[in-house]
Amino acid sequence: LQGKPRAKVSWQKNGSAIDKNDINIRNTENDTIIFIRKAERGHSGEYDMKVEVENLVDKATIDIQIVDRPGPPELVTIEDVWGENVNLSWKPPKDDGNAAITGYTIQKADKKSMEWFTVIEHYHRTSATINELVIGNEYYFRVFAENMCGLSEDATMTKESALIAKDGKVYKYPVYDDFDFSERPLFTQPLVNTFAVAGYNATLNCSVRGNPKPKITWMKNKVLIMNDPRYRMFSNQGVCTLEIRKPSPYDGGTYTCRAVNELGEAEVDCKLEVRGKG
Repeated sequence: LQGKPRAKVSWQKNGSAIDKNDINIRNTENDTIIFIRKAERGHSGEYDMKVEVENLVDKATIDIQIVDRPGPPELVTIEDVWGENVNLSWKPPKDDGNAAITGYTIQKADKKSMEWFTVIEHYHRTSATINELVIGNEYYFRVFAENMCGLSEDATMTKESALIAKDGKVYKYPVYDDFDFSERPLFTQPLVNTFAVAGYNATLNCSVRGNPKPKITWMKNKVLIMNDPRYRMFSNQGVCTLEIRKPSPYDGGTYTCRAVNELGEAEVDCKLEVRGKG
């Protein structure tokens, strides 16, 4: 900042005075520094700086969002058990960590051993079908929530177990007439504009359908991403994920996911903003 005579600087958070016992502010003739030691979620908000020289005023606003890992999902329930399959449902966590929930991780455990094994990662819906369970075994399930900072510290477990019964029934598959399932690529869930914290892995997610299965490619600022170790690309049951490892502000820009099959192609894009650690 500059101004003559010496500029007077004042700060507010969300329109109210800042508690100087909680947040330190240091002013000199040329700059002002706001310093938050041991940042907590409650420090999130809009910080307004006002610079005054006599009757002349200039203002600036900083939007600070402190993020953390989310809480666990709510109420994981066994909805149905049939054959070697179990259908689960759950509700998003009450505490999202001040950042969008990017997915869920589902684990199973045999009631006898209670050793947990991951069956699905980076899953975006709030219900899932777990397949290929062992007949005669009894299972519990638990679900973690995930955001840009990682998995929730705790998981929510089903209250009841699911017994994969030996019913002795032989299932006869129905006979259907041939049907043309061909479909050009269609994105059923678009990319969402996202911001990430520098140094923490970020993920971009979208969902696509199409038959034959579309080939997925990713672009940054319309340039194809190829063989770059900073990026990892996943595609699972139509859910497409781009993981950006420890991004820096340079990694910000417009990211595009393109799906192509022999019937056509489709694209979705979003903007990623990478902010410094503060």
